[in-house]
Amino acid sequence: MRMHKKSRLEERIAECGDIVTVADLSDKNMKNAAEIADYLPLGEIFGNDNPVHLEIGCGKGKFVCEIAKLNPDVNFVAVEKISNVLIEALERAKSENLKNVYFLNCAAEVLPKYFKAGAISRIYLNFSNPLPKEGYKKQRLTHPRFLEIYKRIIKKGGRIIQKTDDGDFYKFSLESYAIADIKVITTCENYTGEYGDVETEHERKFKAAGKSIYRIIAEV
Repeated sequence: MRMHKKSRLEERIAECGDIVTVADLSDKNMKNAAEIADYLPLGEIFGNDNPVHLEIGCGKGKFVCEIAKLNPDVNFVAVEKISNVLIEALERAKSENLKNVYFLNCAAEVLPKYFKAGAISRIYLNFSNPLPKEGYKKQRLTHPRFLEIYKRIIKKGGRIIQKTDDGDFYKFSLESYAIADIKVITTCENYTGEYGDVETEHERKFKAAGKSIYRIIAEV
């Protein structure tokens, strides 16, 4: 079902302009756009040189806002390409006055445009769309082409933490990490949570429905 555009969307995003960068994608060729560097000035944005963690596909922002409160000495950048969804995350972070959260309105394909090599210490992939149809597999966020993008921006020894409710996507991701020469550290096929982690909105819903949660921790 198509989502209705939220009222005053562009104006509301502009009102949150101090905590978001909206991608300039005048070049519709994502590969070309990714190579035109426009690095985020992370030190200026956050006012410190703390480690930077990246959530790709932040949705309405529950996870990033809650984990940022638990980790005040870590800076978080949350990426969401759908403006109609991102606005809720922006307004949540503004209302909670979070100083260690920043947002990027772009597709994952262009992340190297905004981050220097080694700028990111950790990447979170929380319940990414599994896109089960074979024709869409190159769009899955753990396809090797995306993993190569992540390898460009994450520091050596940095980790990717992934959660999904989809068993086939979990298996696909494990295969992709192997192809991309990314070491899988731990896996769990019935993840129930642990100290310091934050339960996402999808995770809560899936657990309530009795679905298994799969988690992968991989190291670059």
